[in-house]
Amino acid sequence: MDLDLSSDSADLTASLVDVESVSGNEADLAAAIERALRPHRVIVAGHIDTVPIAGNLPSRRENGLLYGCGSCDMKSGVAVALRLAARLTQPRPDVTYVFYDCEEVEAERNGLLRVSRNRPDLLHGDFAVLMEPTGALIEGGCQGTMRAEVTTRGKRAHSARSWMGSNAIHTAGGILDVLRSYQPREPEVDGLVYHEGLNAVGISGGVAGNVIPDECTVTVNYRFAPDRSEQEAAAHVREVFAGYEVEITDSAPGARPGLDHPAAAPLLAAVAGAPRAKFGWTDVARFALLGMPALNYGPGDPMLAHSPDEHVPVEQIAECEATMEAWLTG
Repeated sequence: MDLDLSSDSADLTASLVDVESVSGNEADLAAAIERALRPHRVIVAGHIDTVPIAGNLPSRRENGLLYGCGSCDMKSGVAVALRLAARLTQPRPDVTYVFYDCEEVEAERNGLLRVSRNRPDLLHGDFAVLMEPTGALIEGGCQGTMRAEVTTRGKRAHSARSWMGSNAIHTAGGILDVLRSYQPREPEVDGLVYHEGLNAVGISGGVAGNVIPDECTVTVNYRFAPDRSEQEAAAHVREVFAGYEVEITDSAPGARPGLDHPAAAPLLAAVAGAPRAKFGWTDVARFALLGMPALNYGPGDPMLAHSPDEHVPVEQIAECEATMEAWLTG
């Protein structure tokens, strides 16, 4: 039984009476009292780093839009969280605000990962919200991300006598053919549809302008739905590139939506519009590993993240602040 401490004293007395607690048998009632008095704790988090600048600083405003590197991903969400932290002196739940570094680079540098390893007690809570750009909609879970290096090898030779060697860069065309023909999955996970992707994000090779190269490496990024583990994702990448040398260089797991968790219900009720899947990777995955449900919610269109034209509607920043304030004040 859960005790309703907002009920009048007579009703509360009746609830206490209804939980049998003869001497030596008080465990159930003690547990109910502990649950009722334990403060509900939520985490509101956001990363403060951005991708490299693309001629989009300083910020500018135009026609109700705020332009600039990080305006969408995710300094507008950070601004909302900072405003809440400064203004809400008596929120309904206990709130922990987390602002961290290095989310946009390799997983081992992630600030939230460091905190989760070194001081997990600071992140303990019942529910978390990542203020990632979602267009002011709830985006559930996130896809995992994995980088791999797929390498071809050949034989060096003088380019004037190329037939004496084997050109590894030419052989890498087979890797690109695999990527061009790849059909990504679109699985439904807990009611939300995710869209996977496998793409080349870099290529390197070559020795000198007169040498046939003996090595070429294509770096690929696999975005995988949260119904696959990191191990399953790695196995899939190796299967796709069977016959090639594959090295997994970086990986972070996805997170299932968690929309059915009771702790998510109040925020789901406060946000207009149907929830959708988060295609990008976010730190909801970190909270999932800690056993805590988490959702993405914040201003800005995620499709604009990392683009030179990155921007956020000013009114959407205010909308998200108002929604979060209504949720946190109950």
